[in-house]
Amino acid sequence: MNNSKIAIVYYSRTGNTKAVAKLIQEKVGGELFQIETKVARPKNYRQEVEQNVQEQERAILPEIKTPIPDIQNYDRIFIGAPTWNMALPQAVVSFLNDYDFKGKIVIPFNTHGGYGSGSTFSQIRTGAKGAKVLAGYTVKGGEEINGLIMGITDENSNQVSKEIDTWLEKINQLTQ
Repeated sequence: MNNSKIAIVYYSRTGNTKAVAKLIQEKVGGELFQIETKVARPKNYRQEVEQNVQEQERAILPEIKTPIPDIQNYDRIFIGAPTWNMALPQAVVSFLNDYDFKGKIVIPFNTHGGYGSGSTFSQIRTGAKGAKVLAGYTVKGGEEINGLIMGITDENSNQVSKEIDTWLEKINQLTQ
């Protein structure tokens, strides 16, 4: 496992999922990749929520701006996303549709505003066709609806880091 090549792919609006991705990278190494859409997302929270709901209801998949070169060379792929409308953001669904995960180990992680992971892990399991998908990690980030943008800060990142250690040990993914 120590010789495997690791990608940590994440989608993050407010920085919480990115913070978790970086904590994971500190523990397992690997390369970070941020999922971004070609068309910029609304900055306003309410507009973003409305656009996302419409995309989910209409199965609209936004085009991804940032392709991951040579994804076939990665053995383990961590995929991180926030919970939006109790599901994955459509940009992450686009990412799952754009790549072949056959023979890979996929490890999901999630941030949420207090309602949990919703269907994000089952969507990743379904979307990462042919992959072995391990148990995911979920943590409360911010509550943007209540004005708390960043929930994973210096104040609680030590606790989140310890939780990630426990999770990685449980799924046998600690490499460093």
